Amino acid sequence: MHALSRRTALVGLLGTAGVAVAGCADQPAPSVPPTQDVPPGTPSPSPSVDTRARWPLSGKLLKNPADAKHPAVAVKVPDNRNEHPQRGLDAADIVFVELDGYRDTAGYSGTRLVPVFHSTMPDAVGPVRSIRPVDIPLLSPIHALIGNTGATGWVLNYVQKYGNYLDGMLSYMNTRGTGAYSIDSSRIRVLNGVRYYDRAVLCHPTALAKLAKKFHDGPQEIYFPFGDAGAASTVDGKTARTISVPWKSGNSYNMGYTWNESSGTWLRSMPWGPHTLTGGKRVAPVNVLIIRAKQHYAKIYSGTGHDEPIHDIIDTSGPFHYFYGGKYVTGTWKKGDVAETFSFTLDDGSPLVMAPGQTYVELPNSTAKIGIKN
Repeated sequence: MHALSRRTALVGLLGTAGVAVAGCADQPAPSVPPTQDVPPGTPSPSPSVDTRARWPLSGKLLKNPADAKHPAVAVKVPDNRNEHPQRGLDAADIVFVELDGYRDTAGYSGTRLVPVFHSTMPDAVGPVRSIRPVDIPLLSPIHALIGNTGATGWVLNYVQKYGNYLDGMLSYMNTRGTGAYSIDSSRIRVLNGVRYYDRAVLCHPTALAKLAKKFHDGPQEIYFPFGDAGAASTVDGKTARTISVPWKSGNSYNMGYTWNESSGTWLRSMPWGPHTLTGGKRVAPVNVLIIRAKQHYAKIYSGTGHDEPIHDIIDTSGPFHYFYGGKYVTGTWKKGDVAETFSFTLDDGSPLVMAPGQTYVELPNSTAKIGIKN
């Protein structure tokens, strides 16, 4: 019955949704030329502030600020084994990893992804699935459009309540005929004579962005505390060669990352093997940020195996790990209301500084035991 549940039919997709971070510019210390005589009593120069324009979601330097004046597009992408391979994740500035909500024989079935595109807009992203409750506080500070195939009634109400911050109403069914979505015919499933499209829907971010009725200027705030790579907090951090992030009870169903010195990236793995995309490209972010938060579920569909997963990240705080360059640091994250970004404070009380580049954000349970080997 599970294969034929409402989970598998596109029309029956009712999916479902909390985030983030204040920017922090790199502040190089000023210097006085050694040959210059400084008169007694001369005030020390104030630290100069790096005011160079950066892409708000990747932290990379931005040559022309006008290039960033367009909507950010997030897409809901399923992440269970039978829904791989995925398409387009390598172009995302940020990829959030969150709870899925469906059960299997081992418990909750794992994760769902939310890649967010702004500095690069790929041709196609997929497969596409439904909104989760945590998406609202994660994406509201970005003023994102959300590519999706629907949501449960109360989650849609949640999305609409915060319509001044994001737009989750541009779903597959609501935009037919606009070119914002298409069907990959090679991934249509036929079971007992019934065609299922749950693994076949693709989103086209550039076309979806053209449907925006607001947020035309895109995100205005730096989402994470980006600075120059040489100023990243991990410069004096602990060594990390592998990372293990459990998503199920008993610290099981681990997402893994292995540091690759030659590429300067973290090679991502799923519980069953390397995380590879359509065409065989390996998922390999520059940054890995682990935000642990309490998880629980709102029981919605009795007997179907689907509960709405909740991540408690509003008006609260918790521990984080940040990995870059084969090293890591730890500290405490804090987030206010739905529309506020996260703030990050290191264990020594100083603010976190992240390197520019693609960031994978894992959101495991507050009790998850993060495995790190050096």
